[in-house]
Amino acid sequence: MNLSTLSFARDAVCRRAFVQGAAAALLGLRASSSLRAADWLQDPVTGPPVLGHATAQHVIYLFMRGGMSQIDTFDPKPGAPTQGPVEAISTRADGIQLSQHFPFLARQMDKACLVRSLSSTQGAHAQAQYLMRTSYDLRGTIQHPSLGAWAHRMAGRLNRTLPGHVIVGGNNLPSGGFFPPQFQALPIGDATKGLQNSALPQGIDAARFQTRLDRLAEANKAFEERHRGRDVRAYSNMYEDAVRLMRSSDLAAFDTEQEPESMRTAYGDGAFGRGCLLARRLVEHGVRYVEVTADGWDTHNDNFDELEEKLPAIDRGLAALIADLDARGLLDRTLVVLATEFGRTPEITGNNGRNHYPKAFSALLAGGGVKRGYVHGATDAHGREVVGEPVGIQDLNATIAYALGLPLDHVVMAPSGRPFKVADKGQPVVSLFA
Repeated sequence: MNLSTLSFARDAVCRRAFVQGAAAALLGLRASSSLRAADWLQDPVTGPPVLGHATAQHVIYLFMRGGMSQIDTFDPKPGAPTQGPVEAISTRADGIQLSQHFPFLARQMDKACLVRSLSSTQGAHAQAQYLMRTSYDLRGTIQHPSLGAWAHRMAGRLNRTLPGHVIVGGNNLPSGGFFPPQFQALPIGDATKGLQNSALPQGIDAARFQTRLDRLAEANKAFEERHRGRDVRAYSNMYEDAVRLMRSSDLAAFDTEQEPESMRTAYGDGAFGRGCLLARRLVEHGVRYVEVTADGWDTHNDNFDELEEKLPAIDRGLAALIADLDARGLLDRTLVVLATEFGRTPEITGNNGRNHYPKAFSALLAGGGVKRGYVHGATDAHGREVVGEPVGIQDLNATIAYALGLPLDHVVMAPSGRPFKVADKGQPVVSLFA
């Protein structure tokens, strides 16, 4: 990169575009991934959030995008006509059954709990995914922050060198919303490849790299003197944070190849298993919120064949994650959540599929202070109706926020002047906690 091109940055718009490009080319990191949080923790209207008691320091959020069938996974209905060909199996948690596709998870269910009474108002993918991850309805006039961005902004980072929020394998998902850009998640497209472009480019040694940084600092200083404001400072701070990460031993957190072969085998070599392994490494190094996304659950056709193919990887990766966190003493302070945007119909279609069904579905939680071997809520004998202890999407998100100690009543003002809370009007399901 020829740093003489800095001369074209004569206004804020041009500078923003330049810095974002420079971050990718010079530092190998997105400008949004690693900015300082200190200048932004205090909302100019409502003041800083006051954190409550936290049962968890970290969250690993496993998002099954597409609408995973609850009857064929976490809420089997043995003997009912809606069950289909998938059988139920017993688990190490007394009285809890799972589908036959979870033999590994069945041995870890004494460490986890199920919510079988989720219900949503949204039955279309985009709207339901957005609601699940932000607690707000999808609007064309505003983009709301995801729960991970709220956690990053309100609770801050645990490791100053690493980003506060990472998404593994996801794309086109809500992230920072109307929050300042440093609260965007750092995206990792392929967990097996770690953090891409984090090494110096070929032919650039440490001395030459430092010379470029020094010249950039001079340009930044001159620009900041002319245009004072926190946006300008934030982009300068971004370079400092990115370089700190590049030079830190914490960069190794992104390299799953450092794990022994036996551990990689336990998690599975597929994208989901390796994503779970990366999530464990990241929380072990102090990343507060990690999301791992698995696609392909929109099973309108051939539901049972599709699940037979896809669920073994989820079973292996999820079970390994829970067992591994527990063995390392991390499960008590890490909340693991597996969720999807809605369930599938109890009725089986003529194509052996199940259609969208937001009325009743399930989620799994483990660690982070929640009860072990516990089931919250229930559906009827056919899986059509929630018949006990209903949980809305905002309530589930409020429960995650509650575990992190985030204040549910703290108001943050959007740039438009509208007030928002971390889980909207959701209320935590405190009975889930031990």
